[in-house]
Amino acid sequence: MTSPLEQRLAAALAAWVRVLTRLLPRALPLLAVLVALLLGVQPVLAAELRVSEVSLQPCPTGDGADQPQGRGLGGAQCYALRGVVDNSSRRTVVDTDVYARILDASGEPVLPNRTRVGSIGDVPPGRSDFALRLAVPAGTPGPIGFSHVKARGFSAPVRSRAGEDDELLPLEQALEPAPPQAAE
Repeated sequence: MTSPLEQRLAAALAAWVRVLTRLLPRALPLLAVLVALLLGVQPVLAAELRVSEVSLQPCPTGDGADQPQGRGLGGAQCYALRGVVDNSSRRTVVDTDVYARILDASGEPVLPNRTRVGSIGDVPPGRSDFALRLAVPAGTPGPIGFSHVKARGFSAPVRSRAGEDDELLPLEQALEPAPPQAAE
């Protein structure tokens, strides 16, 4: 048999356990922020960048990313998505990705379920040109278009960085500057 005092203590303890189990899931994010602040960890914030002057053309002849037209159903065409990204902050935005919908002649997505079209790395304050290669399935009805182009980066690195000696695939290598446009 338990005494009335022990019963009251057990009931009070059970009540505290119920309260803590309800509050703990709500308090964990706050506790994580407090611990991060106490340890001096800076949060990584996402930054939206303005994108303008976007164009999409076939890659220049002789480009390193040209893929030979294979036999059968395979093969791809190389396109260059070029534009200007504007970083209005005072700090470099790192690990910047470009997102866009790439569309065929009928307005259907060429790259279904994929809006991230590539990474442009670090973007210093101000305006910067960018160029990305896109592999579009061979036989896609043209002209190839785009919509909803945007860029998003971070205030601190969020993924490991490639070293200078690391080999990059042709689609990851930098594009040559855009050829001069003929005056119309």
